[in-house]
Amino acid sequence: MENLKKSIVVCCALIIFSACNYADLPGMFVVGESVNDRFEQSMQYNSDNQSVDIVTSNSEYIICVAADVHIGSTKNFDKFLLDAKWLNAEAVVLNGDICNGNDYDYNLLEQHLPEFTDQKYFMLVGNHELYFDGWKYYFEKFGSSTYYFTVKTNNASDLFICLDSGSGTLGKKQINWFKELLKNNRSNFRHCIVFTHNNLYRIRRTASTNPVVHEMRVLTDLFARYDVNMVVTGHDHIRNVLEVGKTTHITMDALLDGFLEASFLKLTIQNEKIAHEFIKI
Repeated sequence: MENLKKSIVVCCALIIFSACNYADLPGMFVVGESVNDRFEQSMQYNSDNQSVDIVTSNSEYIICVAADVHIGSTKNFDKFLLDAKWLNAEAVVLNGDICNGNDYDYNLLEQHLPEFTDQKYFMLVGNHELYFDGWKYYFEKFGSSTYYFTVKTNNASDLFICLDSGSGTLGKKQINWFKELLKNNRSNFRHCIVFTHNNLYRIRRTASTNPVVHEMRVLTDLFARYDVNMVVTGHDHIRNVLEVGKTTHITMDALLDGFLEASFLKLTIQNEKIAHEFIKI
């Protein structure tokens, strides 16, 4: 009976952990700001800073994406950055849980990011970036957690949208922003790729944050209505590729040091398609 009680307590804790906003949890999980607070700060940052528009003379180009590095050690992360340079990637996307929220990890991350000359890097918020009240460090060093950038080739332009799912929910304000962005701008671009940390689809039982069901329905409708080609996520640490309608949903492996399947995602953007490849570290 005592073991049964303990099991019930553990199960309840896991349910709460997977369903709630991290701002509601004590200790290391205190984030200070809700997703709506972060969104408003991000919009102010966006209004004060120009969006990034990358121009390339190539008809096809490469973007390298990493997630779940959990910096403390940086062996895999450093190799990823070197590989991105070797591949001559136009951009590097760091798709959340790159560090663990405290100021030491943020400082270490900043030290290991090279001064790109021909490349740009784009940072996203995961749940771990928000631990230890980490949003203040993120915002100070990287600015917005909700934004977009574009890449213009010699014959087309592509749209890349970065969304904040670090609290397990996008929130009403961010979804409305996303909806208006697609409505007003999607038709101007050849391809559209969305990056966010929290994966929408699961291939295994896990206590990690689950997406809000209503938001999944809204997002799935928007992806179909506005022809979103690809959604790239992390969070679950195990790769998965799923086709939902015309949208490819990719969950990446973790780039965590010591993880046997550590890899990053190489995206090759071409005229008619977006090719993807997992590159093992």
